[in-house]
Amino acid sequence: MNQKTQVQELQSSDEINDEQIGLAKKQGEALQEALRHMTQKEAHGQQKSAGDYIIAWASEKAEGMYMLQDSHLTWQEPQAENTHLEVVVCNAADGRFVPGLTVHATLIDQQGNVIGKHQQHFLWHPWLYHYGRNWQVPHEGPYTLRVRVEVPDFPRHDKTNGKRFDRPVEVEFPNIKLEVGQKK
Repeated sequence: MNQKTQVQELQSSDEINDEQIGLAKKQGEALQEALRHMTQKEAHGQQKSAGDYIIAWASEKAEGMYMLQDSHLTWQEPQAENTHLEVVVCNAADGRFVPGLTVHATLIDQQGNVIGKHQQHFLWHPWLYHYGRNWQVPHEGPYTLRVRVEVPDFPRHDKTNGKRFDRPVEVEFPNIKLEVGQKK
């Protein structure tokens, strides 16, 4: 299920030069540092390479967030949800966050039962953009988390570097534990 392929490194082209490649990689390094902090210090989580991507997950207690309702942002607290599942998808070539994706997450218990399957929508976060949502789960785990990233429909610049993200990717994280409860 974890699709490993040769990562297509960025090359100089009519759209990007070596200095700009270096800048893109510095952006990616900063994001990867934040991602390590999130998955190792701030919350439970881990990451894996899959195709053109690095895919990571993290779990925290369910939390409130602003939602758009009737053209206004309205704060909504979690109701029955008890975990906040985050998925971060990065470009394996430079480590930067990939926006505009359709990301699905499926939680499977130890008996093979699907506990839930949800689209993880893009969430603005003050220091780490991610795809996520609050979930209701029966207990902290262990679970298998399956993440599927669909082929994005956004255009790609650059005849030399732009042919990437052209296949759906699935990756599994077995035996994960989720942080459960609600942030107050």
